Amino acid sequence: MSHIRKFQGNAADGTALTGVYAEQPGADVAFALVFPANDLPRFVHWGRPLSAPETVLGMYDAQRPQRVSGALDYTPYPSVLPTQSESWLGAERFDVRRDGRTLFCKFVVSDIKVEDVQAGNAYEMGVKDGYPQWSVNGTKTTPTVVVTAEDAEQGVGIVWTCELDVSGLIRQRAKVVNLAEGRLEVGKVELAYTIPADATEILTTTGHHLHERSPQRQPLTVGRFEKVAMAGRPDFDATLLLSVGETGFGFTRGDVYSAHVGWSGNSVLSAERLPYTAGVLGGGEVLFGGEICLGKGEGYTTPWLYGSYGEGLNEVASRFHAYIRNAHRDWRAEHNIAAKPRPVILNTWEAVYFNHDYDTLTALADKAAESGVERFVVDDGWFGSRRDDTSGLGDWEVSQEVWPDGPKSLKALAEYVHGKGMEFGLWFEPEMVNPDSDMFRKHPDWVMKPTANRLPMQGRTQQVVDLANPDAFEYVYGAMDKLVGDLGIDYIKWDHNKLVTEEVSPLTGRPAAHAQTLAVYRIFHDLKAAHPGLEIESCSSGGGRIDVGILELADRVWVSDCVDPVERADIQRYTSLLVPPEMMGEHVGDSPAHSTHRATSQEMRMAMTFFGHMGIEWNLLKQPQEDIDKLHEWVTEFKKHREWFAVDTVVHSDAADPSVRVDGCVMPDKAAAIYRFTQLTTSQTYPVSPVRLPGLDPDKVYEVSPLDVSLDLAGQDIGNGQSPLGWWTAEGVKMTGRALATYGIRPPALHPAQAVLFKVVAI
Repeated sequence: MSHIRKFQGNAADGTALTGVYAEQPGADVAFALVFPANDLPRFVHWGRPLSAPETVLGMYDAQRPQRVSGALDYTPYPSVLPTQSESWLGAERFDVRRDGRTLFCKFVVSDIKVEDVQAGNAYEMGVKDGYPQWSVNGTKTTPTVVVTAEDAEQGVGIVWTCELDVSGLIRQRAKVVNLAEGRLEVGKVELAYTIPADATEILTTTGHHLHERSPQRQPLTVGRFEKVAMAGRPDFDATLLLSVGETGFGFTRGDVYSAHVGWSGNSVLSAERLPYTAGVLGGGEVLFGGEICLGKGEGYTTPWLYGSYGEGLNEVASRFHAYIRNAHRDWRAEHNIAAKPRPVILNTWEAVYFNHDYDTLTALADKAAESGVERFVVDDGWFGSRRDDTSGLGDWEVSQEVWPDGPKSLKALAEYVHGKGMEFGLWFEPEMVNPDSDMFRKHPDWVMKPTANRLPMQGRTQQVVDLANPDAFEYVYGAMDKLVGDLGIDYIKWDHNKLVTEEVSPLTGRPAAHAQTLAVYRIFHDLKAAHPGLEIESCSSGGGRIDVGILELADRVWVSDCVDPVERADIQRYTSLLVPPEMMGEHVGDSPAHSTHRATSQEMRMAMTFFGHMGIEWNLLKQPQEDIDKLHEWVTEFKKHREWFAVDTVVHSDAADPSVRVDGCVMPDKAAAIYRFTQLTTSQTYPVSPVRLPGLDPDKVYEVSPLDVSLDLAGQDIGNGQSPLGWWTAEGVKMTGRALATYGIRPPALHPAQAVLFKVVAI
């Protein structure tokens, strides 16, 4: 049972102390705060639960640094919002101005509210007919701290909130309030978690279009490391998490602390250490000058800054997965929507691009249904003058040129798809407009621009619609709402293809990245509320705009515009640090891949989609029946397991061999798991060395055997072993979870760019 406690006492020097201890035993995590006198709190613990919470007050004296020569009287001991008033001499983390003048604030705490908040649903999982079933089981308890503080002399107040979610995630945010006359401009609020001294290595990801989530490591030295997202969204280069841990931490080993800003606009994540003090990990929204200006009594609330602790990245990721899954259970419960397995998708983009016509797409729908597809999505090219990417964007009316009213209309296609037992989906890019469009010509004032006479740098022949303008918002929302109703749309693929720069609203003359982000959230929310059961995918040139803010609203994300399975191996692996597998769009594409021209086997392409939200991005009209039949076989196998993947714990192995990847999904009770072994390139050892299988119960005995779709290595011609692999049979081999996690099991000898699937079942 989660709980939170408050303690009072004194430091060795007589300073009055208030301690707070919060714990979620089910998640095996706790945190502790200490407030010295009336100052803002310090994190003194974040990790496993403490056996004696009453010792929290002693942790202040145990960790507080001594005064040293050449410094100030108070050696920096950073709070949750470090400022110069507490001797913080690092990067500025709190920037507010009145009449253009920076205010150096010292906050005095006036109230500390500590409680187990009873709100929202608690859930329990049962099993019915062999598949997981979730039900509401009472009310969720969330240990919560709410701190009110102010700088009365300068008229600035803050309300700081910190919660420990049932998933084990910590999240904190602050509301800045203008308590005085005159305008208060908010420039920056960058909250912080204090991390242990042994957390000395940073892991982030970088990337670009078609190659997102590329991992990079560096030491956390004295100084500041930051990753900013300044494209109006978290971009390809944005790191989903900024993780700091013990040197050499991996997926299965080492204490690691990760931060994430749950915001779909501009943001920063940082790790910083001064010569005098412990390191801090944090982040927040990046605001432009003049973007947030508060009148007396008005407030600005930061996005949530999430923190996840784990022994290895697998545990860190599991907390985000649990939180996001519960957010979607909450939505379904609130709107009385039944849960359903993730439908297998066919998206038309790489099949036909802009070449739409009724006969081609109905024929493609026939092949999709034959392959086991359950959701048919028509991509870009159905509206206005949109015959290529230079024209028509923003004109959200069905093109009569391509889809004339009558028996071969877009509505007729939707009805045909529904008649095949499939859902119908449609592509939109609501935030963007082509200058060559009726919308732009009629309403040039609806477009973001830095001056009256200059547009921002163009990208993909696009500019950005000012959704902070109520008229523009109403037009976009109204058009989408009407089309959903008229066509019977079950699913929207929401794209966002331009890097957003110089984001100024002509309506206000001020930067509007913050307001634009809130407007996007509102459209997502209102469309789904108005059309219960409607699902929306967030696609942003592939792997952009992936964050908790959008993940709480979207039903899945498009991981990358690159569906080459070799590239996808790591793109998907590192995306899964934040995103649950059932929300990751993973599609079987063509060979050679359109994005890389690399040829790969159908087995490799299908195996790489197996754990995610499976889909097809492939012109099935051009494929031999043998390939269609093979695709159907894999889709059928996927459907047997997908409901479990949506509740499973995702695991990745720390393989010593850089040429291989081992990824898996383990049932919550560890009774079974499915793993994928991928041979990306040729290994140094030949045959490849045994690999470890993480996540299992060390004391259980398991039967390990290939999935049926991967059993016949010779028939698939993907292996290079010249003798049988002893356990690669239908009967498999019996091993304990401990043996599988230590010395491991030898995978098949495969050619490069090949993958196989195998199951592990407790006996």
